[in-house]
Amino acid sequence: MSHLDGIHSHHPTSATPSDLPSNLDAGCKVNVGADYNRASSDLSAVDTLNRSQPDTSNLADLEEQSWNWFTIRTLITSGTGFFTDAYDIFIINLVVPMLGYVYFKQNGNHLPAGTEGMVKGMASFGTLVGQLVFGYLGDAVGRQKIYGFELLIIILGTLCCAMSGSNAKGSSVIQYLTFWRFVLGVGIGGDYPMSATVTSEWSSASRRGQLMSIIFSMQGLGNLMASLVTIIVLACFKSAIISDVDNLDIVWRNCVGVGCVPAVSTVYLRLTMPESPRYSIDVENDVEKAKLAVARATANSTVQSQNAAVAPTSRVKAKRVHHHAFVVYFSNWKNLKVLIGTSMTWFLLDIAFYGISLNQSYVLNAMGFVGDGTVYDDLWKTTLGNLTVACLGFVPGYWFTVFLIEKMGRKRIQFMGFGMLTILFVILSAAFSQLKKTVALFVAIFTLAQFFFNFGPNTTTFVVPGEVFPTRVRATAHGISAASGKLGAILATFGFNKLVEIGGETGDHAFLPQTLGIFAAIMGLGFVFTFLIPETKGMSLEQIEQRGNSQPKDEAILSHNSPIPDVESHGPHV
Repeated sequence: MSHLDGIHSHHPTSATPSDLPSNLDAGCKVNVGADYNRASSDLSAVDTLNRSQPDTSNLADLEEQSWNWFTIRTLITSGTGFFTDAYDIFIINLVVPMLGYVYFKQNGNHLPAGTEGMVKGMASFGTLVGQLVFGYLGDAVGRQKIYGFELLIIILGTLCCAMSGSNAKGSSVIQYLTFWRFVLGVGIGGDYPMSATVTSEWSSASRRGQLMSIIFSMQGLGNLMASLVTIIVLACFKSAIISDVDNLDIVWRNCVGVGCVPAVSTVYLRLTMPESPRYSIDVENDVEKAKLAVARATANSTVQSQNAAVAPTSRVKAKRVHHHAFVVYFSNWKNLKVLIGTSMTWFLLDIAFYGISLNQSYVLNAMGFVGDGTVYDDLWKTTLGNLTVACLGFVPGYWFTVFLIEKMGRKRIQFMGFGMLTILFVILSAAFSQLKKTVALFVAIFTLAQFFFNFGPNTTTFVVPGEVFPTRVRATAHGISAASGKLGAILATFGFNKLVEIGGETGDHAFLPQTLGIFAAIMGLGFVFTFLIPETKGMSLEQIEQRGNSQPKDEAILSHNSPIPDVESHGPHV
């Protein structure tokens, strides 16, 4: 018996207030009659909602749209955020050596391992918080009401990082920098579920993966720009650095501060982004609002004009049941295992990805990118090495995914990426000593590894969670998946520095070959967990949602018509 059948069994259609026994108190009859009328009204609303299926025909224009100005605007709006995210994340890898020369001369011009871990890793803690909080808010409050605030946090955090200073007594530059990198991380974390969800829900089935990959590929350009900006600023201050190493204090602040420029240029576009039509239909039950949004995106002014006049009469308001929807959906193992798959693959990926990316200077030194011993030359060679790897492997990997994801599919690319990374890390670990003698071969293999990070799981772990979950829980589930990845990044950030020093003096990195071997095993586990995720190539979000919604008794909770009034709270059954 369905939920509605149970309700109707207590409310015979023949019963009316006039059918009540005549010896009942008149006041009681009035109260019960009023309760009955309220309950009957609610039941009518429930019947209307559950008998009708959502009018998703208005999404047809969205599914069929070609590239237009709104598509480009979405790419710019979401992509600029990821460009800024990557710039802010990876610039710290180039800035940390400068901090050592300026503030830690007494420690051999190096930050202590614990301090370095905090400076690099605090942004990851903030990112984890931002991913969970903004993921939840994106579902509970709406995409439109939240999108843009994460970018404001990024701007604030970036500017304050660049302006971090010391008190005469008390907090140091490093402490302030660490705090503001946490704030910066909150904004970066919020960008993951929000941009993924917004882009996914505004895309057609035939190009959704490609558009999401383009958004994520901006990370590659952000990484590349971090190296380019550092090279330019170093060149501008070359004579000043050679004459006084403390002038690096100006260099690192300029390098960090540039990161807020792209964010400032697009924050208005985010704050004025219309609500996702799928959210309007699936959660708000506001079909007319969705039609207006689709008309705006497809430049269909006729539809917009026609529906604007009828919007007030056709709108159906509904309660949001986000908490209940989340519990109901993931109480089904078929759905929960997908969340486990997206979370574990991202977690395992980020252990290796951030373990390498945030400590790339160590690997580059082992590869031969070492200066002549002067401060300027050491920094120049390290930055040049980062730029080389970014140009040869990091950036091309993203764009291979962009062009092939709709042909190969997400799952195949992820399997391929994890498999190749396992093999490449085994080679780097087993032949480390021999490869150090042949710099060109070392660079080739390491660059190939960076290529398969991005033509592989680094991109697909972002794309898949934005597709495989229903609209009601999409942002939350993406936030959980991304936060799982950030746990891996935190583990790598704080564990890598200590792990590579096992069996040697500080700075020797004696355990680096074995660490690369550990990364190989972790990539192998990522390959295994990929079996838990489904393929979404060529499927609309509605088709994917229908496939996952396999609990008939709770289907109303997750359907487009999910709000169920609480009729039992209105009074006694009649």
